[in-house]
Amino acid sequence: MTSLNDLNERSSGLDVRLAARSGRLRGHTSGLASEYVQTNCVIVPKAHASDFLAYCWRNPIPCPVLAVSDAGNPALPSCGADLDIRTDIPSYRVWRSGEMVDEVPDIMSYWRLDLVTFLLGCSFSFEHALLAEGIKLRHVEQKKNVSMFRTNIETTPFGPFGGNMVVTMRPMRPADAIRAVQITSRTPMVHGAPIHLAHAHSIGIQDLAAPDYGDAVDIHADEIPVFWGCGVTPQVALLQAKLDFCITHSPGCMLVTDMLNKDIVEQ
Repeated sequence: MTSLNDLNERSSGLDVRLAARSGRLRGHTSGLASEYVQTNCVIVPKAHASDFLAYCWRNPIPCPVLAVSDAGNPALPSCGADLDIRTDIPSYRVWRSGEMVDEVPDIMSYWRLDLVTFLLGCSFSFEHALLAEGIKLRHVEQKKNVSMFRTNIETTPFGPFGGNMVVTMRPMRPADAIRAVQITSRTPMVHGAPIHLAHAHSIGIQDLAAPDYGDAVDIHADEIPVFWGCGVTPQVALLQAKLDFCITHSPGCMLVTDMLNKDIVEQ
C-alpha cells in the first residue's frame, strides 16, 4: 500500500482514495495525482436533489456537474471502480439548518438511504496543465491549500439555493495569466477560464491576505491575482437554503477519481 509520504503528482486516484479511506490522508489534495480528475462533493437528501441539480445547471462555472449518484448508493462507478463516497474524501463537513455541526474523516455514521451525491468539477484538475506549461502556482510551491474568497458576484438562484460565488485565486505574472486563460478555457467541466483578473475589490474582496477558505499565499510585485469559479460556491448556497441535513467536502479536500484530466479537455 502506498504510504502517505509517497503521495505526489504521480499517484493514482485510487492511491489518494485509499489513503483517505485508511485515515492516513486528512489534508488538502492540491498537487496530488496529476493525471486524475479531482471533484468537489455535495450530498443532499433526495427531496432536494432536483432543485440542487437545477441550481448547478443555472451556474455551470462554479458548479459543473460531473456525476450524480443513485439515492443511497455510496458508489459512483463512472468515476472509479473502487470508490466509496463515505470514506474516500480526506475530510467532510456536516451541516444542519445552515450551520456546520461536524467536520469528520468519514461519514459512515451519518449515511442515509435517501442521500444523493453530486460530484462537481474542481480547479485542482487544471493546475497540472498550467504547471506543465511552466506557469508557477504559488500555493503548490508553498505546499498550501489554494486561497478561496467569497465575492459579490450573485449566482442564479433556483428553489432554496442561491447566494454569491466563491472563487479561487492564483497570483500570476500578466503574461502567464493570459496563457492560463487560453489553457483553462478548454476545461469547462472544471470551472474553465478565469472569471476575473486583478482589482480584487471590484468583486468584493477586500484583503487578499485573508482568504475565507484555504491559505493565504505570497503575491509578488510583478503579479496580479487571477480568479476562477470555485466548487465551494455550493456551500454558500447550502447555507442560504438551510437544509435540515447535508454533507460537503471540507474546502481543498477533494475526491480524486479515476477519470483522466486529458479526457475532459475540449479540443
